[in-house]
Amino acid sequence: MKQFSVLPPVLALCVSLAQPASAGIWSAGGLTFSDELGGFRLISVTGSGSLLDPIVIVEEMIDIGEVVLVIRSEEKPSADGAVIPPPSFLSIAVTKIVLNRSGQAWAGFDMELREALDTPSPYGDGLSFDQMQTFGQPLASDSFPAWRRMDEPYDRVRFYGAYVDPEATARFGFYVTDPTPTRVFYLLQQPQYLIARPATGAELLALGPERRHPP
Repeated sequence: MKQFSVLPPVLALCVSLAQPASAGIWSAGGLTFSDELGGFRLISVTGSGSLLDPIVIVEEMIDIGEVVLVIRSEEKPSADGAVIPPPSFLSIAVTKIVLNRSGQAWAGFDMELREALDTPSPYGDGLSFDQMQTFGQPLASDSFPAWRRMDEPYDRVRFYGAYVDPEATARFGFYVTDPTPTRVFYLLQQPQYLIARPATGAELLALGPERRHPP
């Protein structure tokens, strides 16, 4: 599994010192990113979205419930004043850095893509975590050693197998593709919360390998 470097000191400083603000809108890779639906706060978004220069999203998670990142194609007028249409194929590499400000430990982290906010994304809409393997790279996290896809009736991925304490950060690497992109789509984010104490090493061994991690 791909390993991530330690959070750069300057970035860590930005996360710790950034001041609360109203809904943030950031532009990167021909897209805009917004925390307008609440529950978390965007701190920065940078990068072009390529494999060598992924879009890096830094945010702090405040609520204990599901939150939604709103992503839109940037509308740029052409020389004649017409609006330039979105790209014919969406293909972006993403690094997400999330600060746990919820006050509770996370036992996992779910992410789900949708084109319609109130409707799960079916296989036929094209939007996915790179199901077509355009990038040919696995998903990764520096905090959760395991992940699994939940493709139908969702485009969802769950990271699990460890814990992220309050005020700690979790880093994720993933890829988003869509051969028929829309003007707006959504990334739903849902931490999985620890409801009991972590099992000891002896207890984990007793469970057996197939039951050591939550589903």
